[in-house]
Amino acid sequence: MNEASLPPLREVIARHGLAARRSLGQHFLLDGNVTARIARLAGDLTGRHVIEVGPGPGGLTRALLASNAASVTAIEIDPRAVAAMRELAAGAGGRLHVVAGDALALDPATLVPPPRRIVANLPYNIATPLLIGWLRQAAAYEGFTLMFQEEVADRLRAVPGTGAYGRLSVLAQWVCAVEFGMRLPPEAFTPPPRVFSAVLGFTPHVIQPTPARFQAMERLTAAAFGQRRKMLRGALRGLAGEGRVGEVLAAAEIAPERRAETLSVAEFERLAEVLAG
Repeated sequence: MNEASLPPLREVIARHGLAARRSLGQHFLLDGNVTARIARLAGDLTGRHVIEVGPGPGGLTRALLASNAASVTAIEIDPRAVAAMRELAAGAGGRLHVVAGDALALDPATLVPPPRRIVANLPYNIATPLLIGWLRQAAAYEGFTLMFQEEVADRLRAVPGTGAYGRLSVLAQWVCAVEFGMRLPPEAFTPPPRVFSAVLGFTPHVIQPTPARFQAMERLTAAAFGQRRKMLRGALRGLAGEGRVGEVLAAAEIAPERRAETLSVAEFERLAEVLAG
């Protein structure tokens, strides 16, 4: 696709009445240098089928089409943006597919064949549930390159013993290697959000948990961090049963006086295995 032949993104926004809507968590990236950098952070896309969520007027979409990706599938819930994306697809030689719908209700892995990657400037209001849903089936993807509010990005890559370390940290790092990509100031977006943003890369580990084991880890981390000020012997009482907490922690070789924020991902995995068993 010849970028020079495309209309400016601000013209696309004006023509389709694409003023950003807070209810949809929309903050558009219009700087081609920034979107090209995000596309590069996704690695070599040659032959890959890329999925993008919330493309808006198509800034990042253009950068992805400029790569060697086999195809780009854009999922968009906003009818105005769907119209803009279909306009872009008309000149993309069949490489851009537009799916009108709610990303939370869709399974992206059913939309394209492998090898798949997800690259997206995620709508802030649904970024976390989207990510958790994709982590549940991370084996279906080569990786994810995703934009988050910086606070959420900090949680995702936090280490034990820090204030940001929590349920998201454990789930993400248990399933993937999480790497920092870039930090973006509010003024990089239209309209500017009130916070900084960050791009993270997620590479699924070779060995992935079964769905049952992932559910066990979700329950464990929800209980442990839901009462993070409590010692584990108290925080896990409702999950393991009052009379069994000590037995479970002993089997996992974890002292009952410890708190969730001190446990490594490996220790959470060990504890989840005991609980699942």
